[in-house]
Amino acid sequence: MRRVFLFFFLMVSVAVAAPRKVHVIALGAARTVPYSREGDPAGARTGEKILRVRPLIVDGQVKDWTTGEAHDLTDRSFVVRRALRLNDVLPGDKHEHWVWQRGPWILVNRVNGHAQPLKLPDYDPVVSQLSWFRDYAAYCGVSASGKSLYAVVMQVGARKPALAKKLGSYDAEHHPDPVCAPVGWQREPFRASFQPTGAAATSFDIVPGSAVLVEESADEEEKSGGK
Repeated sequence: MRRVFLFFFLMVSVAVAAPRKVHVIALGAARTVPYSREGDPAGARTGEKILRVRPLIVDGQVKDWTTGEAHDLTDRSFVVRRALRLNDVLPGDKHEHWVWQRGPWILVNRVNGHAQPLKLPDYDPVVSQLSWFRDYAAYCGVSASGKSLYAVVMQVGARKPALAKKLGSYDAEHHPDPVCAPVGWQREPFRASFQPTGAAATSFDIVPGSAVLVEESADEEEKSGGK
């Protein structure tokens, strides 16, 4: 009986002392790919024909593709925009044809490599240019009706935006490019400044809240069956 107990005790000790799996998450080197303006709701800048993309690498394997600059939210997570590689083959085509386009924003956990799409109310890929500060994203958004332009500040992980104010009307068929200048941030007081093209800038004080971002740990990943 003592031998069985001792064996069980040793097995538990080894399991507890086993080192945790350390994941390596990084963005790889950038490369340029052909860009397809047609059919891309995000649109393209004047004369843009290529897109710069970087692989999201988890433990030496390419998990996804990204484009644009990443923003660190904390030392354990960052946000970046996905790059989508779409199958552009028509029925009857004899050869493969793939196109690259800008995709949605994703939140990446540096500890376990998990990536999830961000919830951005009134986000419009044509209009919205995200400007980051801490765990807040500020951008010009478009109402569900498509007729109103809004100033939006969204905290990552929150259910409701910290700010949603109407800036004016919006015409999807006739609008300047860009619709809004990048949002300006101020730390003290906590403030975001919006400026639609052709209009005066408008500033809004933001009431800061507690961090609501929940970051998974490596232990939680293992409990959920992740590798």
